[in-house]
Amino acid sequence: MSKIGVFICHCGENISATVDCEKVAEAAKEMEGVAYAIDYKYMCSDPGQTLIKNAIKEYGLDGVVVAACSPRMHEPTFRRACVEAGLNPYLCEIANIREHCSWVHEKGEATTRKAVDIVKSLVEKVKRNHPLVPIQVPITKKALVIGGGIAGIQASLDIANCGHQVILVEKEPSIGGHMSQLSETFPTLDCSQCILTPRMVEVAQHPNITLYTYAELEHVEGFIGNFKASIRLKAKSID
Repeated sequence: MSKIGVFICHCGENISATVDCEKVAEAAKEMEGVAYAIDYKYMCSDPGQTLIKNAIKEYGLDGVVVAACSPRMHEPTFRRACVEAGLNPYLCEIANIREHCSWVHEKGEATTRKAVDIVKSLVEKVKRNHPLVPIQVPITKKALVIGGGIAGIQASLDIANCGHQVILVEKEPSIGGHMSQLSETFPTLDCSQCILTPRMVEVAQHPNITLYTYAELEHVEGFIGNFKASIRLKAKSID
């Protein structure tokens, strides 16, 4: 049987101006699996976080729902509070009743009912959550840059100068891109070759850069830090 704690934040008047937070807390107490529910003016404050931590310990809560603002703002705050109370952080969920409710509706019973529904949906989610443990995945600190124009050249040099290996792929026989076709560049009116040529030479000679010209990317699979790329090298001569 779940023992979930529900914590309703007034967010000053950001939420309480249109949502009856006390009614939401009372409604939460009647939800299946909820062992404790309370509302507080600023749940993200130190006293608010202490309220959450004390409730987890006192009531033996195995899940937490904080009805407050966007999780982009304070999800790490509330999950950290849960960790300090001995609860897995991924058993804490944020019900966004500010951006998704109070800020987009007028004050009224319907707005409060919507807030209750949002809280209920997150209570049901927490019931089905499982404790998670962050994992570490080894990564290959090597970058693949597609396109040898001035942007690709500069990106390759920036990464390579940080000490990482770079593979630069250009579909044309030479790097340089459209900039090499310009006579002058804005705003200094320098010739493009004055700016571009030194970088082209640096790319070709840099020990951390592998340059493939007259080549195209055919296939990429994997995920961040562990990509596998297939590069097709076009024939540069006929024997």
